[in-house]
Amino acid sequence: MAIEANGKTFETDEEGYLANLNEWEPEVATAMALAEDCPLTDEHWDIINFLREYYEEYQIAPAVRVLTKAVGKKLGKDKGNSKYLYELFPYGPGKQACKYAGLPKPTGCV
Repeated sequence: MAIEANGKTFETDEEGYLANLNEWEPEVATAMALAEDCPLTDEHWDIINFLREYYEEYQIAPAVRVLTKAVGKKLGKDKGNSKYLYELFPYGPGKQACKYAGLPKPTGCV
């Protein structure tokens, strides 16, 4: 499978996750989100950028519980809760946000 963004083709796995994490660019996230009818707002980008920083530091995509707690610490309690994250990423904040961020599927996600 593949996704088109910024005039380039990016290979993805069968679930739509980027095959090569190093190829990610913001336009990839935008294309993935539009394909799922989920236009990205500044709030989405806050979480996507947070995930990319988290992955860079820990070399792992956080599961939802860890994500919620870490977002709360960094971005505030109003954003560090499941309700807020599911409003932004209805297909699951761990899975969907990580996919848009160009990260692998979080461990523990089905």
